[in-house]
Amino acid sequence: MESWTSSRSTQLLWAKRILHGRFSPSAKKWMMTLLLVLWVSLPLWAQLAHPDPSGAATGTAHDVPAATPGKPTFQEIADAVGHNRIAINIVWTLITGFLVMFMQAGFAMVETGFTQAKNVAHTMAMNFMIYGIGMLGFWICGFAFMFGGIGSVASLGGTAGLTHEISVHLFGKDFGIIGNAGYFLNSSVYDVGVFTLFLFQMVFMDTTATIPTGAMAERWRFKSFVIYGFFISMIVYPLFGNWVWGGGWLSQLGVNFGLGHGHVDFAGSSVVHEVGGAAALAGALVIGPRLGKYTRDGKVNTIPGHNIPMAIIGTFILAFGWFGFNPGSTLAGTDLRISIIAVNTMLASAAGAFLAMLYTWNTSGKPDPGMMANGMLAGLVAITAPCAFVNATSAVIIGAIAGVLVVAVANFVDSKLKIDDPVGAFAVHGANGMWGVLALGLFADGKYGDGWNGVPGTVRGLFYGDAGQFLAELIGAVTCFVFVFSVMYVFFKVLDKIVPLRVSEAVEEKGLDMPEMGVKGYVGDQVEIPVF
Repeated sequence: MESWTSSRSTQLLWAKRILHGRFSPSAKKWMMTLLLVLWVSLPLWAQLAHPDPSGAATGTAHDVPAATPGKPTFQEIADAVGHNRIAINIVWTLITGFLVMFMQAGFAMVETGFTQAKNVAHTMAMNFMIYGIGMLGFWICGFAFMFGGIGSVASLGGTAGLTHEISVHLFGKDFGIIGNAGYFLNSSVYDVGVFTLFLFQMVFMDTTATIPTGAMAERWRFKSFVIYGFFISMIVYPLFGNWVWGGGWLSQLGVNFGLGHGHVDFAGSSVVHEVGGAAALAGALVIGPRLGKYTRDGKVNTIPGHNIPMAIIGTFILAFGWFGFNPGSTLAGTDLRISIIAVNTMLASAAGAFLAMLYTWNTSGKPDPGMMANGMLAGLVAITAPCAFVNATSAVIIGAIAGVLVVAVANFVDSKLKIDDPVGAFAVHGANGMWGVLALGLFADGKYGDGWNGVPGTVRGLFYGDAGQFLAELIGAVTCFVFVFSVMYVFFKVLDKIVPLRVSEAVEEKGLDMPEMGVKGYVGDQVEIPVF
């Protein structure tokens, strides 16, 4: 029914109904008085109600904070513009950080799908708890070691308090080694920009920390895993991260020695993935292969994963989260390069999956869904460092090479080195983390990165005229592997003497779920799927 307050013609109709209706004189009096009030106020209501369905008229000078409402001064307008710019960047960085956090679900599904059903609860638990353990370790001192000397991050409003970098002075140059501010996110760094940076970088650290859980799955004692989680989040990851992202010595290879813009890694091919891959290789080497993986004469026995659909879904979750990983590393929603970064990320992942499929199809006669998934992840890992600095064609080339490399390295590690890595963690993250930074040193096209690491001009790779940039990337890649592998190998060896890394043979045969976790991942009989 048409509202009786909607127009004057409607109100006239209602007035006639009231006068001729069967109402008492008193009721008619009150109803006519109300109608008269509405009649007089209708023009005022129409003036006050200004719906804006297109949004074009929403947001005016009245929405700018000002001493005189509706009449902001130039300074007040400038302050509002600056505040909104930082607000956009902070919201962007937080949202992309949330996407990266969700990648933990992807890692959990990929690793669990690629392992045996009897270890489901244990593998899931490691992927779950590394989030909490790693976060606490990063909060205690990891963040301070990594970013305590980074200085002002302008896109986040300044990051006050992160001004203490411990350096050594050699050859007339300062070499940053470790940050020294921000422990426990104390009051000296109680700042919106610092907290934004902490969240975003914490989920990156968590990505690194979860990589070895796949390489050491199905035989890793949970107690020693917990100790590992604190060690990598508090010491190893933050140290190398400081050298690249925290203002440390690798980032200063350009300023100090004229090697391009120093070691550049936009979103973590070396800082995140190579660190995790090198740690995974060291752990898998120390803990030894799963029972039955290799025969006495060196033959490789494949131990199939129990749930390929789970691994494929996990891969899609990771690919989705990577749109936070790479574009989010601008730390600025106002940096419009994010569109190119996102497309490059997509293209490299597609090329990696496609080439891994073709390569395995050609060499084994079957396309292999597991290798398709690892090929996609390899493409994503490889494009993570150069995504902001290369064009679309280069992104496809980088991803395609990664797709072949992941298969070749996985086979080499498995059959030649006899290192049992159930999910191919080193092949995906370690080898392709190295390839990613080297690819930046080759393909960076000079369209982005002006002033990166304090060096004037844009970032150019070897193919675009700067051999020094490639050398800086090579130095960073080698440093990462040597440092992380050595430290983690010693750590695992020492830890094994104190808290044994590996469960007993009896536990491994039975499965780790009940002995280690006290619950089964799956309840009920497992269905045997025939092999055709």
